Amino acid sequence: MIDELQARLMQLLRRMAKRPRIDIPLALGLMVLAGVGLMTLYSASGGNMAMIGGQAARFAMGGVLVLLISRIPPQTLRTWTPWLYAASIFLLLVVAAIGEVRSGSKRWLNLGVMSFQPSELLKLTMPMMVAWYLHPRQLPPSWKDIIAVGILIGIPAGLIAEQPDLGTALLVSAAGAFALFLSGMRWWKIGSLLAAVGAMIPVAWHFLHEYQRNRVRTLLDPESDPLGNGWHIIQSQIAVGSGGLFGKGWQHGTQSRLDFLPEHTTDFIFAVFSEEFGLVGVIGVMLLYAFIIGRCLWIAMEARDTYSRLLAGAIGMSFFVYVFVNGGMVAGMLPVVGVPMPLISYGGTSAVSLLTGFGVLMSIYANRKIHK
Repeated sequence: MIDELQARLMQLLRRMAKRPRIDIPLALGLMVLAGVGLMTLYSASGGNMAMIGGQAARFAMGGVLVLLISRIPPQTLRTWTPWLYAASIFLLLVVAAIGEVRSGSKRWLNLGVMSFQPSELLKLTMPMMVAWYLHPRQLPPSWKDIIAVGILIGIPAGLIAEQPDLGTALLVSAAGAFALFLSGMRWWKIGSLLAAVGAMIPVAWHFLHEYQRNRVRTLLDPESDPLGNGWHIIQSQIAVGSGGLFGKGWQHGTQSRLDFLPEHTTDFIFAVFSEEFGLVGVIGVMLLYAFIIGRCLWIAMEARDTYSRLLAGAIGMSFFVYVFVNGGMVAGMLPVVGVPMPLISYGGTSAVSLLTGFGVLMSIYANRKIHK
């Protein structure tokens, strides 16, 4: 029995070596980005090896998931999609009923050995569901299909916003919206939807929690409450600005090491990186992000079918939104919404869910239309 298992394992390894199922340039880009993240986290955490080891273990787990999911054909993923989406919704309902409360938010499920946020799953299952729904239908989508997609997006987004976690709710909505946008919607329909969303903003304002309204007010005038709501933005801007052109050097940033910068290992870790590596370092990392996003869109263009094309494109564009929102938040151009910088910010569920999405991309790459 053991000899048979060893033979099968060797056969699988030979097959993988002969026909790699991952996009090597994309994998290298992700590995470099993860290395930058660990290096920055080491500095931001003051050399906390427990934190570094935990994050490295999550990256390793995510890497294994990338390799495993890349072996699953997109057709199989498409078959599983409704069940994965339904399971994600069910877990959100479980969180609403018995979820763990932290800092006034009920977002986590405590499994004993670990806690995780089911809302992170929707960052992947949401675009999967929209792509699944649009796959067999005539494109560009009709208003009927657009409304149906809106319902598919609105249900989980509403449950997540109630936790409350407005940042993740917006990211999940954006992931589904990108799949819809890439389906070839007419520009006048896109304009109509954007106008409708803009008209709903005054109404949505009344449903926001007071701390969320304060974040918007603080963005407009952070100096109005410099020791309270404005503290995050002001200290982040100081860190970014003090980095100058070449930065202060690794482990020589003062805003985090002197504890002026809050959340310096999670949401505001990119401010630490900016202070230590300056404008040159920021441009380098942005180019790395641009390469990864561009590679995702190339995989989308090479996809075999509508489901794979919409899903790959939505994953790539969602990755762009994470970078854009966190970068804007750190620079004081967007409200503080608790969105991490992908693969740089410390966080378990976020890192693993992101890498799971890249595993799906690798599956689409392995089964692209030019694949032999």
